[in-house]
Amino acid sequence: MTDFEDRVALITGSGSGLGRSMAVKLAERGADIIVNYSRSAKEAEETADMCRSHGVKVSVVQANVADPDGCRALADAAAEFGRLDILGNNAGITRHAPNHADLDALSREDFLDVYAVNVVAPYLVLQATKPLLVAAYEKSGRASSVVNTSSIAGVKGIGSSISYAASKGALNTMTLSLARALAPAIRVNAICPGFIGTRWFKDSMDEESFQNVVNRVEQSTPLGVASGPDDIADTALFFFSDASRHVTGELMLTDAGLHLGKPPV
Repeated sequence: MTDFEDRVALITGSGSGLGRSMAVKLAERGADIIVNYSRSAKEAEETADMCRSHGVKVSVVQANVADPDGCRALADAAAEFGRLDILGNNAGITRHAPNHADLDALSREDFLDVYAVNVVAPYLVLQATKPLLVAAYEKSGRASSVVNTSSIAGVKGIGSSISYAASKGALNTMTLSLARALAPAIRVNAICPGFIGTRWFKDSMDEESFQNVVNRVEQSTPLGVASGPDDIADTALFFFSDASRHVTGELMLTDAGLHLGKPPV
């Protein structure tokens, strides 16, 4: 499939995990890719090589998306391609404090750090790239697409910490505001995954604990599965593509039905 040929996509936090899956799937279908990372240079180059294997152009940019200068560097990289059609605001962080009743587990700095990456950064990246996204719309007549990576945590108030859940809730409302404000040139949607079996989860626990989490997820979702990065990236691809050309301001729960709970036996 080559339905993204002649389009350029910027995916933040695409050195590994969900961001890598988004980038590679877009490259498979013909898009030129800007890979962004903050620290994982080796992994980012691996993502870039995976994308290049599909014959597309790839740029790798180290940038802190919570810093306006880093966002300008990403916009400059897109300008070198001559256009930007797709933006995946995927970079995110958390602070692990799963006992939400322990109000001493998070500091003021924890909240500010999480909000800087999960809320402020998507705004700054879009601020820096908006002229390119609008120009692509004016040239093609097709709305450019922005997809924010949110979480079920922002809908249900659950997850790794209160700061993380609150930041994703803020990202969801910002998605709605921007979708309204930037139409018709730019569509803005968000995906809200539940569990994703990425390094995010694995790095916070040992292998046995991780497998226990996978087992619990499989038992607690109506679909009986634990999602991986490729599963969630497919939903993002829908929002990036012309198949969703009449969709904006949507918050898509992509959690195998986790928000529903298991039906009683």
